[in-house]
Amino acid sequence: MTDNYFDSEEYSKNDFTTTKIKKGEYDNCTFSNCNFEGIHASNIQFVECEFIDCNFSNTIVKDTAFKDVNFINCKMIGVKFNEVDPFLLQFSFKDCQLNYSSFYQLKMPNTRFIDCNLEEVDFTETDVISTIFDKSDLQLAIFSRTNLEKSDFRTAFNFNINPENNKLKGAKFSKENLVGLLLNYNIVIE
Repeated sequence: MTDNYFDSEEYSKNDFTTTKIKKGEYDNCTFSNCNFEGIHASNIQFVECEFIDCNFSNTIVKDTAFKDVNFINCKMIGVKFNEVDPFLLQFSFKDCQLNYSSFYQLKMPNTRFIDCNLEEVDFTETDVISTIFDKSDLQLAIFSRTNLEKSDFRTAFNFNINPENNKLKGAKFSKENLVGLLLNYNIVIE
């Protein structure tokens, strides 16, 4: 069986819950207003692709490759990114809803989360060195044994990161959000 190859194609308003997405490699493709909700998008390669205004909620991405992929204004609730193909993994998120998703044990340095909602996202044992959390809501996000070295939290909010069980060397915080590093100590900051 030969894999399908799609190059520089544009997909608009495709509902992949009714029309199955073809397995294969998508190179430099743009997906806008597409619905991937709850589908099996396993074993697909996305290389230098852009997803705009798409719904990825509860999509199964087992062994799916995301190589230099941008997600813009996408709904991605409950996605188990921890199951993706880790080889050359690189993606960024802008204006995305990522609540209840998991990045457990992934190596994803230099990731950008811009204006994202990351409520209850699992970053346990994740390597997010030099990652930017710009104006992103990290309410109840889980950071445990996470490598956050050189990451930028200066405009992030609602996070609770225990400095004792996460690597924070060179990470950037603002004076206004330092309280997120001290919540576990039950101290009063006024």
